[in-house]
Amino acid sequence: MHYYRYSNAEVSCWYKYLLFSYNIVFWLAGVAFLAAGLWAWSEKGVLSDLTKVTGLHGLDPVVLVLVVGIVMFTLGFAGCVGALRENICLLKFFCGAIMFIFLLELAAAVLAFLFQDWVRDRVKEFFENNIKSYRDDIDLQNLIDSLQKINHCCGAQGPDDWDFNIYFNCSSESKSREKCGVPFSCCIPDPAQKVVNTQCGYDVRKKVRFWDLVVCLVLCLH
Repeated sequence: MHYYRYSNAEVSCWYKYLLFSYNIVFWLAGVAFLAAGLWAWSEKGVLSDLTKVTGLHGLDPVVLVLVVGIVMFTLGFAGCVGALRENICLLKFFCGAIMFIFLLELAAAVLAFLFQDWVRDRVKEFFENNIKSYRDDIDLQNLIDSLQKINHCCGAQGPDDWDFNIYFNCSSESKSREKCGVPFSCCIPDPAQKVVNTQCGYDVRKKVRFWDLVVCLVLCLH
């Protein structure tokens, strides 16, 4: 049996420690995401009762955090060990996984462009399901509020999308105080207010509909 000794390392020392430094940060971020996701699940009692995972019909942001954490942890670990130990197999796995994720994103972008109507319908359905579950999970509620504040929007298509939620629905059967309203994140904030008015969305759609009725009656009389 013959052994081959290389005069120089297969991986450059400078490149090795640069890659290791980058991946150790990536790996630690993955650990942080995993820890945050598991802590959030423990607070919800999911770890003691896994049936709660399927109890929410909308998106659970904690699941997204856990998935991102697992991917970052795996890739960071492979990159760190591969760079430090000069393990070509792990480095190939790391590069292949990065390339696969990039190609997956590229394919998703191309398919979204080619099937715009189908994607638009699925996105609308996705947001409507999350609106229905707005009060069912505090993490989902905070995510929707953040998205509405950042994008200065209200609902998926408009404020009336909140009729999908039983608490904000305008039906006569609803006894919720939030009936025919919208969440506070739909409101335009007043810079002079230091405390957020969480009741600013109460009855706002009821008033709009009342004045629309008045205008219609006036036009009909003329």
